[in-house]
Amino acid sequence: MRGNVILCGFMGCGKTSVGRRAAKLMGREFCDLDQYIEEREGLTVSEIFARFGEEGFRQREAQAVEEVAVRPGLIIASGGGTVLAEKNVSAFHRAGGMIVFLDTPLAALQERLKNDKRRPLLQVPDRRKVIAQLHAKRSPLYHAAADVTIDAGAPPGTVARRLAALDFPFSEKKLDNGPKSR
Repeated sequence: MRGNVILCGFMGCGKTSVGRRAAKLMGREFCDLDQYIEEREGLTVSEIFARFGEEGFRQREAQAVEEVAVRPGLIIASGGGTVLAEKNVSAFHRAGGMIVFLDTPLAALQERLKNDKRRPLLQVPDRRKVIAQLHAKRSPLYHAAADVTIDAGAPPGTVARRLAALDFPFSEKKLDNGPKSR
């Protein structure tokens, strides 16, 4: 079980919820990249943004990617902006990881994020507009980074089962359900 499965997608798409469930189903360890950064830095993501700005956070994120990418057998929930940097995508692929885009409809994301108080980029008056703008900008980049795309509009348990059923090149067992590739 050497290669990692890296979940990417817009904030609120379910990377953490799906990742935890899929890790159990697949017998893998789960790693939430934002949580890893928080533990490493002794600060929350919001505190890092406040002290060092987005650029300071992205530097710390890139360093964390280099560290976790080489640990084998993980399901990694990346941050919403992680795969927007080509160096992060390269680090995951160089270590043999497969990137899975959890593609979630804009309306579902806006509903899931309507009361969010944690994400620094959403602490603005017109949250729905910001979500729509970021979604339009980021979606093509998620598609470009991904090796596989999964429709993540369903509940997390359903999406996790879809993920666990994928036949990754490094899977130890073959499943009848083939991947839904892009």
